[in-house]
Amino acid sequence: MNKLKILIILIGLIPSIIFSQLHGNQYGQLILRGATLINSTGAPPIGPVDIVIENNIIKNIQVVGYPGVEINENRRPKLTKNGKEIDCEGSYILPGFVDMHGHIGGRSQGAEPDYVFKLWMAHGITTIRQPSGMGTDRILKLKKQSQKNEIIAPRIFAYTGFNSRVSSPEEARQWVRDNAKKGADGIKFFGAPPEIMQAALEENKKLGLRSACHHAQLDVVKWNVLNSARAGLTTMEHWYGLPEALFEDRVIQNYPPDYNYNNEQHRFEEAGKLWKQAAAPFSDHWNNVMDELISLDFTIDPTLNIYEASRDLHRARRAEWHDDYTLPSLWGFYAPSRISHGSYWHFWGTEQEVVWKENYRLWMTFLNEYKNRGGRVTAGSDSGFIYQLYGFAFIRELELLREAGFHQLEVIQSATLNGAEALGIEDKTGSVEVGKYADLIIIDENPLENLKVLYGTGAIKLNENNDAVRVGGVKYTIKDGVVYDAKALLKEVKDMVDLAKKEAGYKIKQPGIN
Repeated sequence: MNKLKILIILIGLIPSIIFSQLHGNQYGQLILRGATLINSTGAPPIGPVDIVIENNIIKNIQVVGYPGVEINENRRPKLTKNGKEIDCEGSYILPGFVDMHGHIGGRSQGAEPDYVFKLWMAHGITTIRQPSGMGTDRILKLKKQSQKNEIIAPRIFAYTGFNSRVSSPEEARQWVRDNAKKGADGIKFFGAPPEIMQAALEENKKLGLRSACHHAQLDVVKWNVLNSARAGLTTMEHWYGLPEALFEDRVIQNYPPDYNYNNEQHRFEEAGKLWKQAAAPFSDHWNNVMDELISLDFTIDPTLNIYEASRDLHRARRAEWHDDYTLPSLWGFYAPSRISHGSYWHFWGTEQEVVWKENYRLWMTFLNEYKNRGGRVTAGSDSGFIYQLYGFAFIRELELLREAGFHQLEVIQSATLNGAEALGIEDKTGSVEVGKYADLIIIDENPLENLKVLYGTGAIKLNENNDAVRVGGVKYTIKDGVVYDAKALLKEVKDMVDLAKKEAGYKIKQPGIN
């Protein structure tokens, strides 16, 4: 290793070294003072409050005054001798986010877990569900390390990808039992013959584990979202399989004669036409499917952001955070390719984007009404594909839920409590309540006024001098009662990216430009 590389690495570690001296401990007592609280229970914001945390458990939430009035010090909880307090006056506190579709990088993207984890934690994501894509032994090791806070990482729920080579119902049941014995939290399905799906889901439910499914087009004619929900699936991913359950005048998607699933331009272009082929919003069939899914306590994890490039490629490709926070290897993976998954930009243009905009309108109509009738909608990012970057993409997911018609408080609830409920941990996290874990976000701007303040790059605002300034970005992420400087974590990611670029002599360029 040359001297320059060593120097760059050491410089990049400085924030962590300083940070660990100040934080990185689970305090016997920690008091967050004077914040406005968004607790994610459906209650409106309230403040100022002092929040008392003891060894990772929220022990007291004390209202200590009124807006615009000096806080009465006599009402405040007392700090113990070895306690720590953080001045949060003017700040907002909300629960840590739950990313329900969080792939932990991958070899093809060149994104190692430390890079991914720090991007997530810098954006207030304290829990993730890893929906396959990593070896079971490796993901379970990372899960244990996170549980012990040996690494800077969100809490991890490990879902194993179902083995596509399973060929009988009994083999499926045995595979599910073996998966549970290994310590997995659930299963991620992509589809299989009906008798195998039925057996696997029944066995998984019997064992008390949860499940997710990306209803791939290869099997969706035989088994759509309704089939899965009736068999015991707990969560659907994306939206594949739902329009098919809403078909009235067809059984098979209207594929053109030259369609080829392995041609991802074909795959994604035609996927953008699916909702138009489904029953009309608020029709009898549309209503019946929705009501049945809700009656089955079925969760929809839409991952709206991951397909956004399909309706606005330029926006996703030119997102401002790519320059500083996207690794060269990941940028290369995003580039137009016939091989890399999600890099389907053979000749993507206006016609495709117009179709996808209508697809989103119909999809969002279903999601908003599903929520309105009591159905559970969560927030998941599926980052690492299609120009969507870890952490940043999750915040974009919140903006898209807002576009779908969710009230700002409903957006936050989808990103926190709803995810905790879907994972079965709502008694431990997902809202800011006495007795729950101290999984919290502290931010100096009001996210209900502008969700963009949650981006690591912040939001643009004019000051009194008519100068454009950046405001926001998560200030502190607290997971398991351990305080992390979110901006320092983001700086560490930038240093990783800078070093990778320097080593490779790399500069991000737009596709087709030399």
